[in-house]
Amino acid sequence: MTTPPLPEQIEIHRDRMWRRDEDLRIESAIDAERFIEDVGFANTLTDARRAGPSLYIAVCGRRDVSLPRNVQKDEETRLTWYLKDEVMRRGRVYYAKLAGGRSMFVAPALISHFAAIWMPRRKDEPLVLSVPAQRVLKVLRREHELATGDLRAESRVTERAAFTRALDELQRRMKVIPQDVIYQPFSYIWTLAEDHFPEELRKPIRRKTALREIARAYLAGAGMSVLGETARASGLSRVEAGLGNHQLVDEGYAIRLRQGIYALASSKNG
Repeated sequence: MTTPPLPEQIEIHRDRMWRRDEDLRIESAIDAERFIEDVGFANTLTDARRAGPSLYIAVCGRRDVSLPRNVQKDEETRLTWYLKDEVMRRGRVYYAKLAGGRSMFVAPALISHFAAIWMPRRKDEPLVLSVPAQRVLKVLRREHELATGDLRAESRVTERAAFTRALDELQRRMKVIPQDVIYQPFSYIWTLAEDHFPEELRKPIRRKTALREIARAYLAGAGMSVLGETARASGLSRVEAGLGNHQLVDEGYAIRLRQGIYALASSKNG
């Protein structure tokens, strides 16, 4: 099924909010942080085929962006990775592999809302985390930060694929984040998310509220959400994304154009 083209005013709204404009393109870590705060959450290295804002698209500064086959030789891809590392080191926004295993940024104002959806309480960890993930987490709670090789050795999850799965699981559950990267030899430095963002990750947020605010952030940047788009961009299920959008309609922030399609209420007169 082919998705019909968006109205041009929506595309222009996205050009401005998602920095798909040559005059707005991102060239520094500070630019990237402002962009993430404006959109609420963003992918790292996705192109126009993936729903939602993307640091890579914002670095390119144009709508129709496709990742090249040889990313190592592409200047825009290299700049995106450089900025990703700088933003990660600065630690002002949240960065990790979140829902769907995608590398994503989350603005400080939304961290607690993402955590309300994906981060289990400490007492529930034995029920929801695999044994290797629990072992990795136990080591980090003792040491607080470790390079990849040291963390694998200390946790005794020595099989590389199992260790990678454990780290990915802990990132999705918002327990562990990379805080730095070393290139000679290549290694991430891992730390506890709660050490880096203690206030945000301890703030109690109702799940219903979290769904509404994640949907709000996406709609504010997108101008319109077509069928399944909020879910694909955020990692929520379609049902959860729908619940969030329904709340926005109830409060008058959004209008429902037809099933699964929502637009900013302010656009009705614009």
